[in-house]
This record gives sequence, C-alpha cells and structure tokens, in this order.
Amino acid sequence: MKVKVKKEGKVKEFKLISSWEDVTLEKWLQLIDLQTGTKTEEATETIAALSNIPKQLVKELALKDVAVLMSKIAELQQKQDTKLKKIIEIEGVEYGFMPDLDSISLGQYADLETFIKNGIEKNLPEIMAVLYAPIKEKKNDIYIIDAYDGNIRLRTEEMKKMSAQQVQSALVFFYTLGNELLLTLPSFLTERLKEIKEQLQANPLQKSGVTLE
Repeated sequence: MKVKVKKEGKVKEFKLISSWEDVTLEKWLQLIDLQTGTKTEEATETIAALSNIPKQLVKELALKDVAVLMSKIAELQQKQDTKLKKIIEIEGVEYGFMPDLDSISLGQYADLETFIKNGIEKNLPEIMAVLYAPIKEKKNDIYIIDAYDGNIRLRTEEMKKMSAQQVQSALVFFYTLGNELLLTLPSFLTERLKEIKEQLQANPLQKSGVTLE
C-alpha cells in the first residue's frame, strides 16, 4: 500500500503493509511488546515497523495523519483471514498442522501446557513448532507429518517466519481444540494405562521398556 507524505513542499512516497499476511510472527511479537509502552511510542514504533517510513519522519507527522495510518493498520488486522491454514510453507519447506486430535502425544500435550503456562505471547514460536511439523508425505489434502520428538529448537526459529495471520488462525483453532482435549485427555490416559497393564500381564517388563535391577 502506498503512502504519500508531504514535507517542506515535497511529496515522498512510502510503502505500508497491504495485508496482515505481510506481518511475520517475529514482527508481531515486537508489536505485542509495544503495548506495554505509551500510546505515542506504540503508534511511532508500529508505523515504523509496518512501513518503510523513517522513524524520525513518523514523529514529525501530524496527529491526524498518524490516526489515519493506525486506523488503516487496525482495519487490515480486522480483515485478516481467520481460517486455519493446515499446510504452510516456509522457505520451500511444507509444514502441516497436527492432523487430528488422536494424533497428539502426551509429550506434545505436556510441552504445550508448559508453554501456555509460561505465557502464550512469550512462547508463540514454540507453540507453533509443536502444532506444526514438516510434511513427509502428502496426497491432495491428506498428509503425514514427522513424529513429535520434542526437539523443536530449530523449528522454533523457522516458525518466527510464519505470518501473524497464520498464527492467529492456528491459535483460534487450538483454543477450540484445547477445550476438547480437556475432556478427552482423562479417557486417553485411561486407555494408555489399560494398554500398559495388558502388556505387563502378557510379558512382564520386556515390552514395556522398563528394566528393574
């Protein structure tokens, strides 16, 4: 989106984001941090972050012009597509959202619980790295993702390149999923304990991966 700024009789043209999809997760986290400052600082840093207008020039803009730009940014955020993107691509690599509720492991759930407890906003890249994994096989809309092993340090860095729009739609979906998990987890644990008990009864301590000395 083009923005024209007139100063000292001269008109200069700058660019402002044209869609909320242009905002990366990393940039969005910076904008979230700005909300703890003053409204003046928030407006200055937000416009500077989402456009190529120099920060000093932003400070020299008339209040009415700043209001117009902030209003446009808010409008773009409200118009974002909230439909979950199950498959996203980052630098040529396709990542798939956890295909279904039954595919979540206890380790995944535990990590998600920890990241959420420690602060969703602080751990958004980590949460996305748990919910999304590289696709190893795909046919049409059906796909298989890599098994979760808890090693998400590198993937967390990649998730920072997701668009804020993709992240927000994933969070909306995950909140709904989370409510279902709270109901499903007890029965899931019961079934797993039942399976372990049956394995132990069939062949004690050999199939369970447990060794007593």
